Amino acid sequence: MSNFRTLDDLGDVRGKVALVRVDLNLPMNGGSVTDATRVRASAPTILELADAGAKVLLLAHFGRPKGERNSTMSVSMTLDAVEDVLGREVMFIPEIQGPVVEQSIGILRDGDIGLLENTRFWAGEEANDADFAKGIAANADFFVNDAFSAAHRAHASTVGLAQILPAYAGRAMEKELTALAAALDSPEQPVAAVVGGAKVSSKLAVLENLVGKVQHLIIGGGMANTFLAARGVDVGKSLCEHDLTDTANAIMDKADHAGCTVHLPYDVVVSKEFAANPPSLRTCNVHEVADDEMILDVGPQAVEALGDVLKTCKTLVWNGPMGAFETEPFDEATVSLAQTAAALSKGESLISVAGGGDTVAALNHAGVSGDFSYISTAGGAFLEWMEGKELPGVAALKA
Repeated sequence: MSNFRTLDDLGDVRGKVALVRVDLNLPMNGGSVTDATRVRASAPTILELADAGAKVLLLAHFGRPKGERNSTMSVSMTLDAVEDVLGREVMFIPEIQGPVVEQSIGILRDGDIGLLENTRFWAGEEANDADFAKGIAANADFFVNDAFSAAHRAHASTVGLAQILPAYAGRAMEKELTALAAALDSPEQPVAAVVGGAKVSSKLAVLENLVGKVQHLIIGGGMANTFLAARGVDVGKSLCEHDLTDTANAIMDKADHAGCTVHLPYDVVVSKEFAANPPSLRTCNVHEVADDEMILDVGPQAVEALGDVLKTCKTLVWNGPMGAFETEPFDEATVSLAQTAAALSKGESLISVAGGGDTVAALNHAGVSGDFSYISTAGGAFLEWMEGKELPGVAALKA
């Protein structure tokens, strides 16, 4: 997927002004950033441009201020974290366009970094207003998008600027697009997809897209109960969307026609109550779930069989946990399968790409996030990519 421009396509940038879209929508507690992972992701792009002598202006949103200034959502709240990660002083600029920005650029030296105010303080951002985008672009020479997590939104700072200024993918964006292309656009086959999570309704489009693209679809989490119910299994009082059983059957039919095997658990971990290590905990065949029991994880035999499936595959896409992994011992299937995938990736027999908030947490919990080929921290953008949608922020970067 080399049909987008990267930093390698830039000439001499000394003295030029770069607008760099980054993700600074960081988790906070008591006014301090609790996790700067997203800053670290964009640091290589920012430092590469600064070290080449560009004046780097960072653009980001923070929270949902709905087009109005709100002091509790100023991106200046992230300034300390940004400076810590970059190891550089960063000038905060309380505007996004106009004379204040112009004057600030005059003060910045080549290689200096500035942070513009929250793009969403202006209604023109989410409306992708052309005049608003022109106002921001007026102070810059080129645009770099390094925020894949915002690429599914057609906003002024993701799409509008790319239509006005020469536009490039930053290093984190480039890495993400290359990894995603290797996973679904032109993957090495056979391909497996693990899709878990609570509800089928939130992943319908993902499942419908995947059955036409992968050879093995592994369904876990509460979603699996809906598919089991569709197959006539009595799932007791498990989380289940009984109104979607026809939809689940339609997806399985589509998979059959496409030559995709759908893997559902045949042994499960059940309990009468959802609590850590409950006394009523047991493992049984899916056909033996009692009326007062709920399925909370995939059983060990099924997990072992799924591990064997992964050993036959070349590519894996993973979104969502296999069970209620936040509560022990219902994390065992997720941890076990993740460790198998990680070992295969480390041995380079499997390209593994994972993404989505719950997924990142689950893989961190399993202690394997460093061994997967690529982990996307994007939530909505990763899901839309799995649905087969073209992301506006990515389309805008195409050469």
